[in-house]
Amino acid sequence: MSVELNHTIIHARDNRESAEFLARILGLEVGTEWGPFVPVATSNGVTLDFAAVPAESIVMQHYAFLVSDAEFDAAFERIQQGGVTYYADPHLKQPGEINHHHGGRGLYFLDPAGHGMEIITRPYGSHERTPAASSTAS
Repeated sequence: MSVELNHTIIHARDNRESAEFLARILGLEVGTEWGPFVPVATSNGVTLDFAAVPAESIVMQHYAFLVSDAEFDAAFERIQQGGVTYYADPHLKQPGEINHHHGGRGLYFLDPAGHGMEIITRPYGSHERTPAASSTAS
């Protein structure tokens, strides 16, 4: 059996609010609450289990989601319609912009608990190098 990430727990002030926020942006479904968790499953089988914890115990984490161009367009529209501030960079210095890293598009936004969320259309390092760039790399 190959190793796969099955689920992760995301701390939130309000687990339902955070799960619904991310599901709405990404066009996903919020699952049935199970114990202290409100789950959101991604298409590759990873479940994000949102758990309510005291606000002072939340440490900002980063979650990146690889999406198609059409999914990016839909998520970007929902971000804009929802008045969610978005950024081209993870340091939140370029508000209202998207990036074009690795030959695709990407952006960052914060969820209600302050976690850094990212959507990208190309995985990091996937941009093909040009022949000129590869010949100068040696």
